[in-house]
Amino acid sequence: MNKSFFLLSILVFLCGNTVFSQFTIKPGGQTGNSNYTNRNLNDSIKSSGEITVTLSGKTKYTDYKIFSHKRDTSYIDTTLTIKKDYKFNYLRTDNFELLGFHNQGQTFTSLGYDFSNLKLFPDIGFTAKQFSYLDIDEIKYYEVPTPTTEITYRTGLQQGQVLDALFTVNFSRRLNVSLSYKGIRSLGAYRRSLASHGNFRGAFHYTTKENQYEIRGHITSQDFFNEESGGLPQTEIDKFTSNDDNYSTRARLDVNLLNAENQFDSNRLYFDHSFKLLSSKDTVNNKDFSNLKIGHVFTHETKNYDFIQTTSTTSIFGSENSSDASNTKAESIITNNEFNLEFNSKYVLGKFKPKINITSYSYGYDSILNSNSNISKTKLKGNAISFGADWNAKIKNFQLNASGNISPGSGRLSGNFIQGDALYKKDSLFMVKGSLLLSSKSPNFNTILHQSKYDDYNWQNNFSSVNTRNLGFSLTSKWLNADLNFTNIDNYTYFDQNNTPQQFADQIAYLKVKANKEFKYWKLALDNTVMYQNVSSGSSVFRVPEFVTRNTLYYTDYWFKGKPMLVNIGATFKYFTKYKMNAYNPLLAEFTLQDTEEIGFPTVDVFFNAQVRRTRLFFKIENVTSSFTEKNYFSAPNYPYRDFTIRFGLVWNWFI
Repeated sequence: MNKSFFLLSILVFLCGNTVFSQFTIKPGGQTGNSNYTNRNLNDSIKSSGEITVTLSGKTKYTDYKIFSHKRDTSYIDTTLTIKKDYKFNYLRTDNFELLGFHNQGQTFTSLGYDFSNLKLFPDIGFTAKQFSYLDIDEIKYYEVPTPTTEITYRTGLQQGQVLDALFTVNFSRRLNVSLSYKGIRSLGAYRRSLASHGNFRGAFHYTTKENQYEIRGHITSQDFFNEESGGLPQTEIDKFTSNDDNYSTRARLDVNLLNAENQFDSNRLYFDHSFKLLSSKDTVNNKDFSNLKIGHVFTHETKNYDFIQTTSTTSIFGSENSSDASNTKAESIITNNEFNLEFNSKYVLGKFKPKINITSYSYGYDSILNSNSNISKTKLKGNAISFGADWNAKIKNFQLNASGNISPGSGRLSGNFIQGDALYKKDSLFMVKGSLLLSSKSPNFNTILHQSKYDDYNWQNNFSSVNTRNLGFSLTSKWLNADLNFTNIDNYTYFDQNNTPQQFADQIAYLKVKANKEFKYWKLALDNTVMYQNVSSGSSVFRVPEFVTRNTLYYTDYWFKGKPMLVNIGATFKYFTKYKMNAYNPLLAEFTLQDTEEIGFPTVDVFFNAQVRRTRLFFKIENVTSSFTEKNYFSAPNYPYRDFTIRFGLVWNWFI
């Protein structure tokens, strides 16, 4: 895919619509056109050339809907809150439990882990490359009364920028199509730190007039390219920590790798459709079923990863014996067909959906990459049939959800999966939720089979299934938001100090407690998030900081006559306690154990955010104290965190 051409096409198209998208919003926050066919508009052109549109008042913000993969409904939100500041980053999500590397588009160190939503089948692995990967459940679907556009822009580091563009339109009330593309190109402050990524998404959903047939689907094409420096050698780390003025320009520091890069690519086709065989309007005699649907879900997903180093100018990976193979990529292909039958019945208190999945997979390489390797096979292949069911019920203020799946046999896709939660909601006062997850599945494919021209990075393992049990509780209220998760893991799979995969013989016992509370006085607010973690068993291989905290003090007010601008001005303090943070291996695109260095440090970011109509402006100074504090901030061993950095960006919505 030609990223530059694609981005240029979107920008030209959107800029052509800009003239028609400058609306005057009437009181009540109404936006867009009045309805699909009838417009009661009073247009006039100001002396400045801006078109003002007075709306009929029939279209409201709740008409601009967003549907998640689980069909939960939210709305396009053009407000400015402190939560928006937390999400204004490359991932477009709150990254409280992540520590980014110095350049956006690089990987993240995990300060906490979430085991409440595991996948059914094993993945390709190379997890350090997949933080910005968009899974099936992260694709959004829309329903909008008027063509809608959102542009997110953020400056890069040294050179480059991030652009995330969305365009969605309803051709009728029953058919919506959306196109999205997020691209980044950021040079970085250190040598060999270039990041160039692209996430293309095309989604649609359609229902017939009587809602008898429904289909939704998406296609994605995602590519993640990174130059890899291997971090700083010890002599350069000494220059960094000593605050040597000769190296305040970070590109002067030498790095471990001068000609290495890695690439992760993926393509996915997904569609989910159903046909209603029976509904309450079809018959009055059969009252046990309000509807009966037959459904089919198809997924075809390819992922491939490649580490490229043309000439070996360093020995940090050890000796090599290249076979001069023309294709060195590791590729995973998974195709899944799910057939299901969904019905409502008074006997099951809601929706019940039995299902069967037919899955095939292939993972591996085209040939042997190392002439000194003892690997006997280049590919792993197989098929599996699994059986399961979903259940969703609601009893007054209680909501119950459960999903289960079992894949019998002894293959790499065999295992079982059970997930359930019970939720109680009392109006808008509070919500309490309890959840349980039981999972047994094979570890990621790259821990079982991996090839490289370097001798120490070739293995073929026969690992046992990883068994995970997670119990969680959460409270959401106007007084406090809190989460508690307790996780047990058998056969935990990790990469040791020698960069080889291992399975832990004992059990991992992991406790995570997180709480959030905001205090407000006058136009000031203090937002606090604290996370406590404890690993009572298995701390030698499963490592997390004991405490992570984020505290934001900010001021909110409307400025200027008529209140045209809402501003948020403040500072965010973040800190995590010292621990033996995992090291990053660019060849594996994984994090590995290390026992030589403890890392933990505070950062302070200062921000000025503003909202003008449906445009949110973000101005941030990151790590503002780095110019006069100790140089002890690292994202991973040998990888310094970012210095004092100024960032600017915006989020702009058009409702045509």
